[in-house]
Amino acid sequence: MAQKPSIPKGTRDFSPSEVAKRNYIFSTIRQVFETYGFQPIETPSFENSETLMGKYGEEGDRLIFKILNSGDYLNKVDDGLLQAKDSLKVTSKISEKALRYDLTVPFARYVVQHQNEIEFPFKRYQMQPVWRADRPQKGRFREFYQCDADVVGSKSLWQEIEFVQLYDAVFSKLNLPGTTIKLNNRKILAGIAEIIGAADKLIDFTVALDKLDKIGADGVAKEMMEKGISQQAIKKVKPLFSFEGNNQDKLNQLESLLTESKEGISGVEDLRFVLDNVEKFGLESAKLVIDVTLARGLNYYTGAIYEVSAPDGVNMGSIGGGGRYDDLTGIFGLNNMSGVGISFGLDRIYLVLEELNLFTDLELPKPKVLFINFGDAEAAFCMKALVELRKNNIKSELYPDSTKLKKQMNYANKREIPYVVMVGADEIDNKVYTLKNMQSGEQEVCDIKELIRITAQL
Repeated sequence: MAQKPSIPKGTRDFSPSEVAKRNYIFSTIRQVFETYGFQPIETPSFENSETLMGKYGEEGDRLIFKILNSGDYLNKVDDGLLQAKDSLKVTSKISEKALRYDLTVPFARYVVQHQNEIEFPFKRYQMQPVWRADRPQKGRFREFYQCDADVVGSKSLWQEIEFVQLYDAVFSKLNLPGTTIKLNNRKILAGIAEIIGAADKLIDFTVALDKLDKIGADGVAKEMMEKGISQQAIKKVKPLFSFEGNNQDKLNQLESLLTESKEGISGVEDLRFVLDNVEKFGLESAKLVIDVTLARGLNYYTGAIYEVSAPDGVNMGSIGGGGRYDDLTGIFGLNNMSGVGISFGLDRIYLVLEELNLFTDLELPKPKVLFINFGDAEAAFCMKALVELRKNNIKSELYPDSTKLKKQMNYANKREIPYVVMVGADEIDNKVYTLKNMQSGEQEVCDIKELIRITAQL
């Protein structure tokens, strides 16, 4: 017996109803992106390895899917290197390309490569799949879609305010209340690292801090110690693990804590500007919360850091995130190009909407009219009508096989097709069609013009 086929772990097939729901989310996000002035671009599913490697930190690099070179990819590898079994060195010899890990780094590459064609500030959105060699679990897949919006060529904090509003607008249109938009600033994290004497361990500090909700305060402290951060420094930073009060209270506490750090105070001022203006203009359904432990563990954020969490009671990781990356394009040779962007996790948003039963009734793509197939002569006559209906943008199809009428009618019922057309010898002789309303059971004989008029009204 042939082995049952399967798909790789962390990937999924999608049924017609699932695709319809996903398309509903796509179209909602796309509509808001374009309302806010963003333009669409697309980039290849894979990039040159040097474009991606080293941009996401050590942990991110391990999750990048590498693509083997074509042909005899081991032919050019030194025998000694193979015997040494150094996978990192061997990989660089046998793989020159990799699947994209996110959309932000390819976007930075796009900006640098097309800088002479772009009008700055450039506002782009991108909705494409990405791949990560992660351990699959609920809400975490190896192949998933990101829906990104970015602005490059402006340092204005007003755009950071607009991104908070954009998140709120999308989740309001999806009828998803209770989302929390968490906000922090990388300059604050740098300031904290500075005052506790761990400025040289900033990346290790932020990577560990970002795991607070996953491994707890003790786990974070342990990881910081393993990375060489002193016990004294960890003792100084521990109050951050349980920062309390409203947003203004948190800003005031940070301002007091970071008095001796110029960079830290700059981050507090940025946060205050964003917070004050978001409060002034209001949000429709989301809640904005300052989270001083939010780091997201990515090397390229330099200012604002965003993360969106699902409503309380839903066991799901972040459903969106992003931040400012003032020097990202510099890694590709284009300096002084500030950028800020956010991303929506479509797959996780789908799971949240499904869990909360928030999907509206979505109608699957289906024809308005099914032509019954009684034989080749009848099918040919029906095909003339099909051509005319389709010219008038009326979805219609011919049942492909001349089989039992009951089977064809059952097909129409199961797909909830509202009308069927039956054509026999009499209809062909008189150049008419018998149209049956599948809901009422009523039948009428009509010519092609009347057929188009009736079915166009649905």
